[in-house]
Amino acid sequence: MNYRHAYHAGNFADVVKHAVLARILDRLGRKDAPYRVLDTHAGVGLYDLAADEALKTGEWRGGVGRVLEATPSPALAEFLAPWRQALREVNGGDHVLVYPGSPAVATALGRPQDRFVFNELHPIDADQLAATFARDRRVRVTAEDGWIMPRAQLPPEERRGVLVVDPPFEEAGEFDRLVRAMRDAHRRFATGVQLLWYPAKGAGAVADFHAAVAAGPVRRVLRIDHWIRRPTVDGPLAGAGMLVVNPPWPLADEIAGVIDELAALLAAGPGARGRVDWLVDEDGRPAADA
Repeated sequence: MNYRHAYHAGNFADVVKHAVLARILDRLGRKDAPYRVLDTHAGVGLYDLAADEALKTGEWRGGVGRVLEATPSPALAEFLAPWRQALREVNGGDHVLVYPGSPAVATALGRPQDRFVFNELHPIDADQLAATFARDRRVRVTAEDGWIMPRAQLPPEERRGVLVVDPPFEEAGEFDRLVRAMRDAHRRFATGVQLLWYPAKGAGAVADFHAAVAAGPVRRVLRIDHWIRRPTVDGPLAGAGMLVVNPPWPLADEIAGVIDELAALLAAGPGARGRVDWLVDEDGRPAADA
């Protein structure tokens, strides 16, 4: 519970994660029916890029800062458009001073009929999260164990929605918890979308995690991995990944078409690359390397 995302907000991993989340919400919002977003490890929601924490690491400069300075291809610009919309919403324009975490991305793109439950266990961050969204009647903030929180919230009464699981990975066993959370959420809400984030450190741990997910029983699991440099044993975080359960059409093709360009744009050294494939397809067949 010591992890504070303020030091890392807007970095390369946030850019890809939040761009994918924004695309998912954009697709869900194309139908009039309401949806619900549950975020198990929500942080504070908004991050001041001029605060001491952000300035100390400067990670945002290689993430959101890099993207805002670039001229992406039409395909990448289209893919990033909902995320860019969220940036404009929270900043009141194109000049980005505040970076929106997953809760702020969700509410910026949400509609009056949509609902949001944001959970954060860290007491200081939970209070700040609640203050940030105190005037938004669509939002409820809880301060529970993020691994347990979905049990009381699923299935949502709207029967449409997204579960975002973005743990800090500061304790042993986080990958095992992620597998259990995914399976439990699927039992309770089999048609729901899940977005599960993880750091791409420790190749063996990530491979074991993928193998456990591929063993079933959850189907339609899209794998999105990206690296900004070649991983080293003791070096800084070189990559991150997401599993998306029940991704809305045509997210798989959209992200596959831009992941290499996005990885190159965010590159911090040799070896930057991306990978998009079905870890488990709709027929339950695992990827060859799972």
